[in-house]
Amino acid sequence: MSDSQKWLVFAFIAVAAGLIYLLSPVLMPFAFAAMLAYLGDPLTDKLETYRLSRTNAVVVVFFVMTLIFVLALLLLIPQLEYQVERFLSSLPAYAAWVNETVIPWLKRRFHLGIKPIDINQIINVIKSHWEQAGGIAATAMTSISHSGGVIAEWLMNLLLIPVVTFYLLRDWDSLVAKVHDLLPRRFADTASKLAGEVDTVLSAFVRGQFYVMLALGCIYSIGLWITGLDLALLIGMLAGLVSFVPYLGSIVGIVMACIAAMVQFHELISLVPVVIVFMIGQALEGMVLTPMLVGDKIGLHPVAVMFAVMAGGQLFGFLGILLALPVASVIMVLLRHVHDLYRYSDFYSQK
Repeated sequence: MSDSQKWLVFAFIAVAAGLIYLLSPVLMPFAFAAMLAYLGDPLTDKLETYRLSRTNAVVVVFFVMTLIFVLALLLLIPQLEYQVERFLSSLPAYAAWVNETVIPWLKRRFHLGIKPIDINQIINVIKSHWEQAGGIAATAMTSISHSGGVIAEWLMNLLLIPVVTFYLLRDWDSLVAKVHDLLPRRFADTASKLAGEVDTVLSAFVRGQFYVMLALGCIYSIGLWITGLDLALLIGMLAGLVSFVPYLGSIVGIVMACIAAMVQFHELISLVPVVIVFMIGQALEGMVLTPMLVGDKIGLHPVAVMFAVMAGGQLFGFLGILLALPVASVIMVLLRHVHDLYRYSDFYSQK
């Protein structure tokens, strides 16, 4: 590759990154649609082997995905709403537990001058901010109702996700083939090899990690429900959702569950079944779920995962958080290729 071609590639990457940064609010539904299409593509390919046309296979997969999504909303949202209300009504009990148990222990142990929590003051602050938020929301809704533009834009983005998902699922293989045909012939074999490695890594992350998160959320929720915890579903699903960052899901879940158990049961012995639930979840994740669903294809260090998520959020907001680990996985594949080229180069081998 000549110097001019290298600069052309560099300029293309820089322009693409700049466009993604500028268009990140618009790209959100397309990013969601691409991830959903990537999740549904293997099942679509499988259905094609049963002599279904691509379009009919996509219709079946699209119907199944929509049905699962609707059922999840109908089952989870009422339960989550109920548990959030239980959590808010339990705030005085949480504050009393902190005042009567945690603060005296900290004073005895570390001689800290911590003042007790005034729950009435906290409630008044929440009420004042809630009223202020309500006023702001009312003003915003009045403004939106006059213009209608924000609602139209929001609905358009929401409707775009299933539409784009359908067309991406239908045309996924043809899009991949057309991109391959556009590649320069001297780079086609190398690009195909890298694309295969990228697909392996992305499938391990996007598909495998999604199933791991879902399985962990169910395991934690069911386990905490068996222990009798009132907020089992809320804490379990939250711990499962943030488990894409190594150890974060279990840490967040066990801290929240232990606090909730102490407030609800008022006994240290109640922490034992909670800890057992998360120990079982971690054991299943490490020995069963991750090896079976993800494998060792990603190979990102936990520190690299945390950095990628934080950097993506800082640069591109929620879109960056959504795409941080897939992009990091692709970069890792490219760096492996560069590493191999370097190890076999004359620059490295010459003494």
